Amino acid sequence: MISAVILTKNNETTLEKTLASVSFCDEILVIDDYSSDGTVAFAKKQKATVIEHHLENDFAKQRNFALEKTKGDWVLFVDSDEIVSEQLKKEIIKKVTSDKSQVTSKTNGYYVRRVDFFMGKELKHGETADVRLLRLAQKGAGKWVRSIHEVWDVQGKKETLCYPLLHYPHPDVAQFLTDINWYSTINAQYFFDTGVRMHGWQIIVYPVAKFFVNYITKLGFLDGTAGMVMALMMSFHSFLTRGKLWELQQKQKN
Repeated sequence: MISAVILTKNNETTLEKTLASVSFCDEILVIDDYSSDGTVAFAKKQKATVIEHHLENDFAKQRNFALEKTKGDWVLFVDSDEIVSEQLKKEIIKKVTSDKSQVTSKTNGYYVRRVDFFMGKELKHGETADVRLLRLAQKGAGKWVRSIHEVWDVQGKKETLCYPLLHYPHPDVAQFLTDINWYSTINAQYFFDTGVRMHGWQIIVYPVAKFFVNYITKLGFLDGTAGMVMALMMSFHSFLTRGKLWELQQKQKN
């Protein structure tokens, strides 16, 4: 049995394709952070099991809450702006089915490559071009850690699936900026709480270096305007995170 888990917050416009792509799963569990739009009503209409639970700016905690609620032997985490491709769907079914008979070489988890689309274009370069995420694992194999940019810490043997998860974040630049502002706040607080401290010069140097790596070293310029905007936005995220961390440090001193 495979349980699909989707975390939501006002995702009414993107949820339809996500839910359709995981319809092959035996259970679809939507953990909603008290959406104010039609997300919950739509998910229930599509026969998903919906549980409302406050995120509290801790994605690992929310995902671990979802893990406890799932009934499947395997759990597949898919974000509300992601789509399981048809090829990936078939690969997941094949792997999970065949693994039942492979007692001696049992795999506990699978990494999935993710392909990003931005401004109507597939991004083939930059930091988003080589993302691998552990999103499919046996239920009791591990827990999620880190409040932001969370990681599923699965023990035992892990493999990487061949086919990708399709990612359609940030429908426009305005929403991208809103997302960056929110995520950078959580990230800065995480760094502060874990003892990371920032020197003033790093607020400028890190973002500049990040843009150079994404746009030049990782060939982001080959993705045209979309690649340039993505590199700028990721650099801005780095700037905001470090600026907000610096601000938290100054408040502590005062």
